[in-house]
Amino acid sequence: MDSKNKETPEEKRERLKQTELKNNATGSLNDGINRGTSGNLNGMGWKETVVLVLVLFIGYITYKLFFS
Repeated sequence: MDSKNKETPEEKRERLKQTELKNNATGSLNDGINRGTSGNLNGMGWKETVVLVLVLFIGYITYKLFFS
């Protein structure tokens, strides 16, 4: 077998990705816009979510103490 003609999985994924982008450019643009507007809270683990909630809660309490 000739190893020069063998395509690695990474190369195959990249080739398929480029073909899809070429054939469906508006679909990938729409995906990018939707991903940008929805934010990236999915990447947060439970610890980061708890910290975010605590910071918001402490900020609210501080706001109520000083501005009420």
